[in-house]
Amino acid sequence: MNLEKITQLMTDFAMQYGMSFILALLVLLIGWWVIGRILKAIDYSMDRAKIEVTLQRFLLSFIGIVLKAILLIIFASMVGVETASLIAMLGAAGLAVGLALQGSLSNLAGGVLILFFKPFKVGDVIEAQGHLGRVIEIQIFNTLITTLDNQRVYIPNGLLSNGCVKNIFAEPTRRVDMKFGVSYGDDIAQAKSVIREVLDANDQVLKEPLADVFISGHGASSIDITVRPWCQSDDYWEVYFATHEQLKVAFDKAGITIPFPQRDVHIIKED
Repeated sequence: MNLEKITQLMTDFAMQYGMSFILALLVLLIGWWVIGRILKAIDYSMDRAKIEVTLQRFLLSFIGIVLKAILLIIFASMVGVETASLIAMLGAAGLAVGLALQGSLSNLAGGVLILFFKPFKVGDVIEAQGHLGRVIEIQIFNTLITTLDNQRVYIPNGLLSNGCVKNIFAEPTRRVDMKFGVSYGDDIAQAKSVIREVLDANDQVLKEPLADVFISGHGASSIDITVRPWCQSDDYWEVYFATHEQLKVAFDKAGITIPFPQRDVHIIKED
């Protein structure tokens, strides 16, 4: 094959495929620009909707990858590449990866659901999977909480999205449930009055709704009094510990006994 024939073949190839390649390249450049504009519009919409930043970044990245993959397939088809086998190969590879990463994909889906529906947010105190702590970070695959004794726990999002989660301080106010025992020989009305005085003197205890103070049982060694004041959720533990301490001091001043477990033993002497 001489130079003249080679030149002729190249000319024929350019005439046959040159315009298709140029058109495909133009579609690729314009499509890439359009995808950028679409992603900016989606980002702006998610900002307006106040979607979690972590979820925004993940969705933008995922949508961008999908759109660009479709654009590249269109480009390959326009330049004459057989795309049917390519799509089949990509589908098979995606299936294999999905089966291999089944657990991780479950956590990924759980993270998206948590960030979208917001059953809890960063800063909330939750109880889930046997752990109680404050949410530090909601990641795509895991949620990081810090327990009350300052230990870090990573909980997979798949378990959180499919299991029970107790959001301890989701509501602005919370009831503090406590129980105190007084001696059978003490004046019950006086004991309830002392409890009311202690609660009224605590500024963190809400006046409305009124705290419940009632007899809840006759124990083996004491009369049980249930005390249920209301407070702001952030003040829960302060009210809980302060009430226990202040009631002990107030009961001592009033001469009211907090009994310890005891048992009467009767000895029968036989002749």
